[in-house]
Amino acid sequence: MRLCLMIEGQEDVGWERWLELAGACERAGLEGLFRSDHYLSVAERRDRGSLDAWGTICALAARTERLHLGTLVSPVTFRHPSNLAKLAATAAEIAGPGRIEVGLGAGWWEAEHRAYGFELPPVGERMEMLAEQLELIVGEWTEADLSFEGEHYSVSGLDARPKPDPRPRVIVGGSGRPRSVALAARWADEYNTLYKTPAELRPIREAVLAARERENPDRPISFSLMTGLLVATDGEGLRERARALAEWRGEPADDPDSVISSLPDAWIIGTVDEAATQLAELERVGVERVMLQHHLHTDTDTIELIGRELG
Repeated sequence: MRLCLMIEGQEDVGWERWLELAGACERAGLEGLFRSDHYLSVAERRDRGSLDAWGTICALAARTERLHLGTLVSPVTFRHPSNLAKLAATAAEIAGPGRIEVGLGAGWWEAEHRAYGFELPPVGERMEMLAEQLELIVGEWTEADLSFEGEHYSVSGLDARPKPDPRPRVIVGGSGRPRSVALAARWADEYNTLYKTPAELRPIREAVLAARERENPDRPISFSLMTGLLVATDGEGLRERARALAEWRGEPADDPDSVISSLPDAWIIGTVDEAATQLAELERVGVERVMLQHHLHTDTDTIELIGRELG
């Protein structure tokens, strides 16, 4: 099982913290460090700031050696595809071959779009935008004379350089519905879903494999999961981290057992032995990589623990 860390960067993760997180991931031997692409705190904490996702990735590319870096996921509503393709190509130039991954999704958070003045079209239109963005972004990385005329975007005679070689891996994020699965099978290297139990994951993976057979049978596609994480060496350590999680959420922290019991079933929760069992169950249903969502971004001890006991 390949393990990565996923950080909610909009929850006041500053540059020095990003450096600490990236260094901890490299020392722990984790495959990658992924971040959300939001501008407002999803926890609705107005005092929390957010650095731009791709600005952060470009900077971390220069300060790391082997770590994969990417977004889970960049919404189609934030950037023109030519802009995103160029940002990713820039990051790939800085990082060196094979380290940059571009996660794409349809976007969802209305309050964030309203606050920053981004349009949030109906979901069907956003899925159309996603389809066009995938085609354009891959095309700009790989084609020397690209012309495209879509409903939402167009380019003419474009030879975007530099062309990353190899091109960044593309991840499509979704909940397993037919449209996102089909787009992933056509354009992506990986399909990522989130907060799913093994029983829920099995039919999604089967749908991804079936779509690949229809759309692009000669091209492999990976299957991954992003899910929450609360893990420690023993029960008392787990309760201590549960208290910290409650405080991070702005909730009462006096009953850590209740905090633990309230977490979604799909999270990786428990001692390292319990977490290892849960990861093995995910691997049995076909999950090839897990992006572990670590809310307590000041806690680098957990990253060390993941690498030492679960990696």
